[in-house]
Amino acid sequence: MSNGTAKDQIVLLGLNHRTAPVEIREKLSFAGRDFDPVSLFLELPLVREAFFLSTCNRVEILFVTREPEAAVEGVKEVWARANDLPVSSFEPHLYQFRNREAVKHLFRVASGLDSLVLGEPQILGQLKEAYRRAAERRATGVILNRLLHKTFSVAKRIRSETGIGSHAVSVSYAAVELAKKIFGDLREKSAMLIGAGEMAELAAQHLLAQGVEKLIVANRTLSRAIELAERFRGEAISLEELEDYLLKVDIVISSTGAPHYILTAEQVKRLMRPRKMRPIFFIDIAVPRDIEPAVNEIENVFLYDIDDLKAVVEENLAYRRKEAARAERIIEEEALKFEAWLEQLEVYPTIVALRQKAEAIRRKELEKTLSHLRGKVDEETIEALETLTKSLVNKLLHDPIIYLKNRYHRDGQQVVDFTRKIFNLDGEAPLESLPPEIHLPDEAEEKTKH
Repeated sequence: MSNGTAKDQIVLLGLNHRTAPVEIREKLSFAGRDFDPVSLFLELPLVREAFFLSTCNRVEILFVTREPEAAVEGVKEVWARANDLPVSSFEPHLYQFRNREAVKHLFRVASGLDSLVLGEPQILGQLKEAYRRAAERRATGVILNRLLHKTFSVAKRIRSETGIGSHAVSVSYAAVELAKKIFGDLREKSAMLIGAGEMAELAAQHLLAQGVEKLIVANRTLSRAIELAERFRGEAISLEELEDYLLKVDIVISSTGAPHYILTAEQVKRLMRPRKMRPIFFIDIAVPRDIEPAVNEIENVFLYDIDDLKAVVEENLAYRRKEAARAERIIEEEALKFEAWLEQLEVYPTIVALRQKAEAIRRKELEKTLSHLRGKVDEETIEALETLTKSLVNKLLHDPIIYLKNRYHRDGQQVVDFTRKIFNLDGEAPLESLPPEIHLPDEAEEKTKH
């Protein structure tokens, strides 16, 4: 980076489920709009790279700029204008992170540490999709490309090195995990869902993911049962057929809105003889309850209700919180590594300029020499001189470049400015014209100091 040029900075502006209600988030999400918000923000001259993430729980813009204060104000104005809102309507809900803190926040989001459900994995897929869209529009450059790829690898590392994603923390998932504890393996097992609402749908997804062979959906409204059964390649029945089908299944998850018991202890007791006492597992996640509690007293019948599941979920959440502390250490470590890379990026233009100047001098001096030797030496000698001069330049530059990279972490822009001055990379006055009172330490002094 040339002398006096501002450094690239990473800025993240956003709001999420903790800082803003859904009616604010949805107004800033650009959902259903026929243009890409990344392109909109890139129209700002101060925004060099940009990435926009919108999910049901968060809306965030990540961008690179050299003038963060002015760029933040510009981004807020564009965001407000594009959604016909005053900045004041959402500004109190915004959070802002810069540089290392922005990097850490992104790593936390990708790893599920900032999610409504701690450790949930869906956000990583949403981040990848948002990055794909931004990359297609060439909205990301050297810095954000590196940052997003690093984000994905950090999330993968956290998943593999911690238990942040293990142990069920949703009621539906906990229900299926309990079924696994009873039966061990759910493959070749059959399951019934009583009710066809959202909880039943989630349970169906988890059951099929665990290899359940057959799924039956029972519902008061048969059309809704058919709709859900078709989605999961199952079979739909009416509530009147319940007892007949209970003879065939191993797992029952009930989540209706009925005001009374759908299954009584007497009904289940009658079923056990024709079932030949084969175990059956009931999970009642309805409020009020669908299954009479006395069912649990019948031999080979296991019944869990919503309170049992919530206790499991809370225990599992406590485990995830403990694992989150380990994840935070990984994030801190990786953020420091990325910061070091970003700092070195600031040095690269100076290294390139140094190499270019050295190469220009080498070519000029070699050309001068060769002009006196034309016709006196063969092509092989010319090639040897070319190789020799290149090798000399590379060896002479090696130590200054290593010094520049290493000292930048300690002295920052000061060492870049000094390098540019000492090698006159910006076309300033040559070294010999410096006033005599400016003292440059010789090599012996440098060794003594370091």
